[in-house]
Amino acid sequence: MTSKVTEESLGYEQARDELIEVVRRLEAGGTTLEESLALWERGEELAKVCRRWLDGARARLDAALAEEEEADSATEADGE
Repeated sequence: MTSKVTEESLGYEQARDELIEVVRRLEAGGTTLEESLALWERGEELAKVCRRWLDGARARLDAALAEEEEADSATEADGE
């Protein structure tokens, strides 16, 4: 498994790629119980990182759409 990098420094793609590798290793089997538990825990951490990135992206999209709607409403109000 890769060395533990602080969650703040992991980008979405890095976390996703490492999570894919963790899942692959768990599905392949052949690891000890202790290794499997460590992989599982790392996978949970990586899933949280991915979720935070996706939630942040959703918030940015929602904010941008809200700004666009406000701009459209203001334009329509000015045109009346």
